[in-house]
Amino acid sequence: FKDVAGMKEAKEEVMEFVHFLKKPSEYKRLGAKMPKGCLLTGPPGVGKTLLAKAVASESGVPFIPKSGSDFVEMIGGLGAKRVRDLFQEAREMAPCIIYIDELDAIGAKRGKNSFGGSDEKDQTLNQILVEMDGMLSAQHDVIVLASTNRPDILDSAILRPGRFDRHIYIHLPSKSERKEILDRHLSDVKLEKPPTEYSEQLAAVTPGMSGADLANIANMAAIQAATEGDKVVKAKHLDYAVERVIAGAPKSSTAVSPKEQEIVATHESGHALIGWLLEHTDVLAKVSIIPRTNAALGFSRSVPSDRYLHTQEQMDDNMCMALGGRAAEDLIFGNFTQGAQDDLRKVTDMAYAQVQKFGFNPVVGPLSFTEQEGFSLRPYSEHLANTMDQEVRTTVKAAYERAKEVLGRNRDLLVMLSKELLQKETLNYEDVVDIIGPPLHSGKAQVPTWW
Repeated sequence: FKDVAGMKEAKEEVMEFVHFLKKPSEYKRLGAKMPKGCLLTGPPGVGKTLLAKAVASESGVPFIPKSGSDFVEMIGGLGAKRVRDLFQEAREMAPCIIYIDELDAIGAKRGKNSFGGSDEKDQTLNQILVEMDGMLSAQHDVIVLASTNRPDILDSAILRPGRFDRHIYIHLPSKSERKEILDRHLSDVKLEKPPTEYSEQLAAVTPGMSGADLANIANMAAIQAATEGDKVVKAKHLDYAVERVIAGAPKSSTAVSPKEQEIVATHESGHALIGWLLEHTDVLAKVSIIPRTNAALGFSRSVPSDRYLHTQEQMDDNMCMALGGRAAEDLIFGNFTQGAQDDLRKVTDMAYAQVQKFGFNPVVGPLSFTEQEGFSLRPYSEHLANTMDQEVRTTVKAAYERAKEVLGRNRDLLVMLSKELLQKETLNYEDVVDIIGPPLHSGKAQVPTWW
């Protein structure tokens, strides 16, 4: 496991499988039966496949990787035959590990996509259940690892004891884990300074990113350095890579008129200024009006903290900041563009989360409803549905009016900031301090020094 950075808890949980595969006789002597199936779950890119390979490598046993889609065929019975062949091969190679990636491709709840009878996926799933039951009764030293980022759609039969009864959830890496992962990937890159000179600050500005994202940043920085003809990877290349992952590549071909540039500068300044003034928003790191592939004509980049709990005040401030762009356009130009479309989507999601899931709304009360899929019935009345919709609109409207009020009181700062942004195209934390002064709240006074 020395090559697997982060995932401390997950590695500890899978170690018992390693011990069993190394010394199965000690378990059997005591009458212990090792779980035959282990399900690795978590968001894409967190390292589920990497962990499965590490278990096999650490155990010193053969590793048979498969994808769930390998068993999906149009010809009836072929998927089940491939399952039988796979488990027969594993029994002959035992002790060994079978790994099935994207288990949900064949392990989804049966009958969900059909109107009676059994389709090919059902037959394939049934065969997997039969084979795993057979392994348990025959005491073969074969362990089945599988991964999915959709455990909620798996058939309950596959999760019961004796099958995939051990579940290990792999979280997105914390700040310390991101530093560890970055140290590992940056060590493969020819840097101007040692990896530890960069990893701490990179970890601070990459919350919510997976291990795959962090590996991509290291590789993208090296590619950019080579493109520019540099002999080593520098801080500017890592900065470029972070921004490219967050907002996409710069679009030099996008022709923006002077009037549109003014609107974009005002829009982004609205986001930045509200984020600067309110207490519970994240620290602003950079604001830019350079067009990007993922961020339309401009973007504001903050430094979110690794926060696991959110209060209503924090969510309200973040909604207000998200609406700051549209509110700034409305305040300065008397109308607004469609540029706030993505902001409105995020705000709508946050408002529904407050009302439907988190019990923050005083009218709806402390109730929580999950999203309904397919044709499943809602667990609440039509009257309550209408009430929740109305409260969402009220919540969003209040946040928008607050954004306009904050910007109205600080109109001179908004104009000053947008003019500087229009002239320089990109402003960082230090630039904003020079233009409008330090943040009002002490918690934002220290932004991670970028290199």
